[in-house]
Amino acid sequence: MNQPEQKSLHDPDLAGLREILVADGVNPCHARALWGALHREGISDLSLKSFAPPLRRWVDRSVGEGKAYFLEAPELVEEIRSDDGLTRKFLLRLRDGQTIETVLMGYAGRHTVCVSTQAGCAMGCVFCATGQGGYVRHLRPGEIVAQVLHARRVLSEIAPGRRLRNLVLMGMGEPLHNYESVMLALSSISDPGGISIGPSRIAISTVGVVPAILRLAEESRPYNLAVSLHGSTQEERAALVPVAKRWPLESLIEACREYGKITGKRIFFEWTLIAGKNDSPETATRLAGLLEGIDAHINLIPLNPTGGYSGVESDGGTGEQFQEILLAAGFPCTFRQRRGIDVAAGCGMLKAGR
Repeated sequence: MNQPEQKSLHDPDLAGLREILVADGVNPCHARALWGALHREGISDLSLKSFAPPLRRWVDRSVGEGKAYFLEAPELVEEIRSDDGLTRKFLLRLRDGQTIETVLMGYAGRHTVCVSTQAGCAMGCVFCATGQGGYVRHLRPGEIVAQVLHARRVLSEIAPGRRLRNLVLMGMGEPLHNYESVMLALSSISDPGGISIGPSRIAISTVGVVPAILRLAEESRPYNLAVSLHGSTQEERAALVPVAKRWPLESLIEACREYGKITGKRIFFEWTLIAGKNDSPETATRLAGLLEGIDAHINLIPLNPTGGYSGVESDGGTGEQFQEILLAAGFPCTFRQRRGIDVAAGCGMLKAGR
């Protein structure tokens, strides 16, 4: 007789954890204690934790090898540190052998974790190492949460007392392609009784999954939205971002306008500067016209090198001229601080390879 498949105790949010306990005849008042142990304390072995007797009995019979539930604990295959000491990249192996990359970045007064939401990616952006490798599978909520717990654990070792303040979903994968799991994971990560990264410090980056952008607005999700744009015309964008053929630039901008109208929130537009492809003054002028009327902040990102793309980053003067045109048009426009380029931990460089 086949045994039921084990489930991750990090997959459900707090409400889901209550439902599990109730279904097993345990008073839901014990859910908060179990939640705190898993998410606030980040305990990896519940046998070492003191619980009230009813919860202790449930944990002993339900959690562990050969039992109904397991704790999410990806294996650290490799950790690489940048020369400046500000970035650490983790290669993590999941239970089925798939590998993903997670990055911990230090800035003045804060630390940010960049997590993956899929093994691989189906979007196929030509300058992105993850997209060049293709799509494997979605990550479960617990696999997303576990990356944050791992980064927080490392931070507590290297900088005791320093809190993990920011989370960006800009690692491997398209977050809005894995919508359900991502939203469940963020519910757990932002819970004040758990990891407690506030929604205003969480950014979801998308290449432009139009239906999901509208769904974010309709569901009043409190997180920040970052849209990877990279092109000011349909032709220009489709050459770099193949998914533009499915969701054309016009429909994407329309969705962004609707998002802003419903939520009142600013949208962050990401623009990778590639020499001779999308860095001309004419492109900057078109971009300003395209975003007219949208509460937008534009993040300029010099292209990071990847083995599967021959393009090169724009030179400094060209990038500065591009920025000046956007600033003159009234848009906040900044260059993203680069982190971890020497260890292939920058934007578009993650590929889960050693």
